Amino acid sequence: MIHIKTLEEIELMRESALIVSKTLGMLAKEVKPGVSTLQLDKLAEDFIRSEGAIPGFLGLYDFPNTLCMSPNAQVVHGFPTDEPLVDGDIISIDCGALKNGFYGDHAYTFEVGEVDPETKKLLDVTKQSLYEGIREFKAGNRVGDVGFAIQQYAEKHGYGVVRELVGHGLGRKMHEDPEMPNYGKRGRGKKFANGMVVAIEPMINMGTHQINQLKDGWTILTRDGKPSAHFEHDVAIVNGKPELLSTFQYIYEALGISSNEEDEFRAK
Repeated sequence: MIHIKTLEEIELMRESALIVSKTLGMLAKEVKPGVSTLQLDKLAEDFIRSEGAIPGFLGLYDFPNTLCMSPNAQVVHGFPTDEPLVDGDIISIDCGALKNGFYGDHAYTFEVGEVDPETKKLLDVTKQSLYEGIREFKAGNRVGDVGFAIQQYAEKHGYGVVRELVGHGLGRKMHEDPEMPNYGKRGRGKKFANGMVVAIEPMINMGTHQINQLKDGWTILTRDGKPSAHFEHDVAIVNGKPELLSTFQYIYEALGISSNEEDEFRAK
C-alpha cells in the first residue's frame, strides 16, 4: 500500500532527509586515507543524535551500525570496520535518520584520495543516472519510467545495473511501497501521484550486474570484483513534479565543489 503524504508531512520528511544530508556533509571532510569506517560510523551516530534524531539504520532489521559502509567492489550493506581506508578507494556511505516519526535515507559514494579516471567515470555516470531517474518521478508516470531512464543511461556507458536491490517508498517506515527498481520498461508498474515520497538509489557496477552476498547476511559484492557506485536521494512529488528533500550540497561545500545539478528539482 502506498502512503500519500500531506504537505505538512513532506516538510517533516525534509527535516529528516536534511539531517542525513548534513551528516554526509560532515563526513565528507573526514573521508581520507588512514581513517577507518568504524571511526566514521561513530562520528555519524554522534552527529545525528546531536540534531535531535535517531540513527535510522541502527537496530533496523538487527543491523548493528549507524552507517552502511561499502568500499570498492562492495555494492551496499557493508559493515563499518577498523580497517583504514587507503588512497584510491571509493566508499559508498548510506545513512538514515528518524525524526518526528519520519525517516530520511540518503547515500553518496566518496573518493578516497586520488582515484583512477575509470572509477571517477563510474561515479559520475551513476550520479547522473540518479538525476535521469528523478526527472521521471512525476505525477502520471509509472515506476518503470524511472527504472528505464536509469538503466538506459548506465548501460549506454557499458555498466551493469544491479537487479536484486531497489529503491523504495519512504515515510513512517524506512521501506514502504512502491519498490523502485533501477531497470524497467516505460509505462509499467504503479502510477505516481502528488504526495508520494520515494528513495531513488541506482547501484551501478563497472562490470557485470551480477552480485554475491557474503555469509554475514548483509554485505553485497559485485560478482566480478569490479567497483560499484551508489547514490541516493529522497524525492517527493509536489504540484506534479519531483522535488528533492535531500541534498548533496553539504558534501560539495565540504569538498569545495560548485554544482547546480539539483536546481531543477528544488521548490521554486
